[in-house]
Amino acid sequence: MKDAGSTLPARKPVGAFRGGIFGFLSGAVAAGAVVYYYILGEYRTSNEMLNEDINALQSATQKLQTYIGELESRMDQLQKKK
Repeated sequence: MKDAGSTLPARKPVGAFRGGIFGFLSGAVAAGAVVYYYILGEYRTSNEMLNEDINALQSATQKLQTYIGELESRMDQLQKKK
């Protein structure tokens, strides 16, 4: 005959409270991951746009410096002619 001590104990069903906590935590982690990747994508997009604006500003500044240099050289030439 089988020993009475070798029988496995009855498995407890997962209670509504524990299942609710597990479901809430897994949902919160999933939502957090989705929000993280969304914000990361938005950050990259805004960073690229900012870099484009900075490059455009640098280009405009360079053109302005060149133009001012030409004007100063013309003014110097006019001063020398007088």
